[in-house]
Amino acid sequence: MPDRPEVTAVEIARLAGVGRAAVSNWRRRHPDFPRPVGGTDASPAFALAEVESWLRAQGKIAELPLLERAWQLVDILRDPAGHPAAPLVEAGALLLLLHRTPGRWTELADQPDTRLATALPRAVADAAVHAFGPDGPRDLRLPRLLGSTQLDLARLLAALAAEAGPAAAYEQLLTRHAEANTRQLSPTPPEAAELLAAVAGVPATVLDPAVGLGAVLLAHPPTTGRYGQDADPVAAALAALRLALHTPAGEPGPLPLALRTGDALRADGYPGDTFDAVLCQPPYNERDWGHDELQFDTRWPGGLVPPRGESELAWVLHCLAHTRPGGLAALLLPPTVAARRAGRRIRAELLRTGALRAVIALPAGAAPPYGVPLHLWVLRAPRPGDDFRQVLLLDAGSAGSTAPEGGRDKVDWPELRRVVLEAWRGFDLAAREGLPVPADRPGVHRSMAALDLLDDETDLSPARHVPPAAPLGGAAELAHLGARLAELLADLADPATLLPQPGAESVGHTGPVGPVGAVTVGELIRGGALEVFSSGTGAATRPAGAAPDGTPVITDQDLATGAPPSAVLAAAAGPAGDVRTRPGDVLVPALGGGTARVVPAEGPLVGAALGRQLHLLRPDPAALDPEFLAGQFRSTAGTRRAASHATTTARLDIRRVELPRLPLPAQQRLGAAFARLAAFDTTLTRAATLAHALTQAATDALATGALAPPTD
Repeated sequence: MPDRPEVTAVEIARLAGVGRAAVSNWRRRHPDFPRPVGGTDASPAFALAEVESWLRAQGKIAELPLLERAWQLVDILRDPAGHPAAPLVEAGALLLLLHRTPGRWTELADQPDTRLATALPRAVADAAVHAFGPDGPRDLRLPRLLGSTQLDLARLLAALAAEAGPAAAYEQLLTRHAEANTRQLSPTPPEAAELLAAVAGVPATVLDPAVGLGAVLLAHPPTTGRYGQDADPVAAALAALRLALHTPAGEPGPLPLALRTGDALRADGYPGDTFDAVLCQPPYNERDWGHDELQFDTRWPGGLVPPRGESELAWVLHCLAHTRPGGLAALLLPPTVAARRAGRRIRAELLRTGALRAVIALPAGAAPPYGVPLHLWVLRAPRPGDDFRQVLLLDAGSAGSTAPEGGRDKVDWPELRRVVLEAWRGFDLAAREGLPVPADRPGVHRSMAALDLLDDETDLSPARHVPPAAPLGGAAELAHLGARLAELLADLADPATLLPQPGAESVGHTGPVGPVGAVTVGELIRGGALEVFSSGTGAATRPAGAAPDGTPVITDQDLATGAPPSAVLAAAAGPAGDVRTRPGDVLVPALGGGTARVVPAEGPLVGAALGRQLHLLRPDPAALDPEFLAGQFRSTAGTRRAASHATTTARLDIRRVELPRLPLPAQQRLGAAFARLAAFDTTLTRAATLAHALTQAATDALATGALAPPTD
């Protein structure tokens, strides 16, 4: 374990908001770049203090962010032979003290280290008892004595909590942990957890038997009795601290939550207990889930043991066994669970008993594994006398995705929530009140009698049963699309009017008297004509649909597509989130790519925070025209010399970008021309999108016979 913070090239790139290739270039080009102090030849490690000093001297960072400094100390405290997240338990417990009894820290903060080393653990233990009960310190395995590095971390966490709030500070640390351990961790995204919670309604008690980092339980209000279990005791401790930190500080303890450890299938932490809702994303494809030792378990209905290769169905039955009669269970499952032949008998039993109420196909990217379009299974524990035997089959894959191939960043969560909840709530109300089920919607959902699904396969895949949508292609629809396209095309200027006219005076790099010279962005910054803010990893965000009243966040994808901000700040933000756009600012992605956008005088871009990997340029209007600046960044020549290249991407060293030295009137003339070209490109892109929709609709109409081909 190193005695001082060390960083890899990837972490240096994160600190400076650049790509790893840029760090490699710095090592080659700058003889004074810090030498490695550890690691390997392939992945060297550098002393954080030396790297920070060098970056500051080069003007690449003003000060190392609090989060990065805290994270490096967490990394130092990690025992190579222990659990990689163990130091985060201590960090979370300290933040819990700051959250629930901040006065205790105020009393101790100025104490000498010799006293603080013993007094702080006692204060943290008291906070754990207050939140979790007398067993809290033991369950969290809190230390009774702190070393110097732990005390340094405590002071940094106190500063970070003062800046962002204890809960937000912990979220940032957990995010860094998840990013550093992507192969070991696949936490449920908050949007998917919120969808599960919305499907469940407002239960009085909820259980997550595969709690992980607690995202599903966190989606429920603190007044709900929240219970969970996880095979990893450290993960259970992290989840408990996370939930406690998101509970109002004034809530009396012990809090209504309990997280137990152990394998939920082999060592059920809640034997015989039932809950209003049981929600989870269980582990997938487990061959050794306990098939042999659980042959006679009472959780299997009628003694029907799930096959060895159907661990997901074992989790379904486990969740159902813990759901009170009439309560709801919902699980995120791989799509193969709906169709694998080995699980046919279990699926048939769920249909016969009326337990299975809905199978909902989600778009790829909704939850890990992000390349797979998961299914959401919704079940209700049977009640005596309930003879409802219908199933809602909903294909929300296309409705909830902004791209045909799907993807983690392509999920339209507001639309997905609307489609899923609208269909499910109508169907569930009909089931509970004895009303007619909602009418089928071709291409989206269909209600089927359970008996009609019982066959040799009992395939519950929605795509197999939902009828295709009626193709758009009637004469009226095509005429409407054609009219919209014609309007857009009419708005496009004649390209010839956008180009320089013969005989016009040049205001570019050369003029009647030769070259006008160039100035770099770095020189403009030093001269006070331009301010630059870089977001780095950006602030923590949520999709705009999940919190529409929050501060909007412009992402690199929004910038590339010309869309309004698609996210909002999740909580109090750090330095990147403290920067808000103003009219006249210029936004540029860190990866370059010929994209630059001027913030208009009004509209959704004004007052937005910066997402990850963005630069905000704020020119002095008396010296620089914003449209001129943006146009130069969109030009190939303006950014070519400032680009650094990795294997498949280019990254922009923004301070090296060169601009021609021009007086303000000449800049404004060029800026107006750049703005016309940008507007032309935006309109052309929209027209191309609409033209594709029109041709696809006409193709579908011809293919299905809704339209006949021309006779000539």
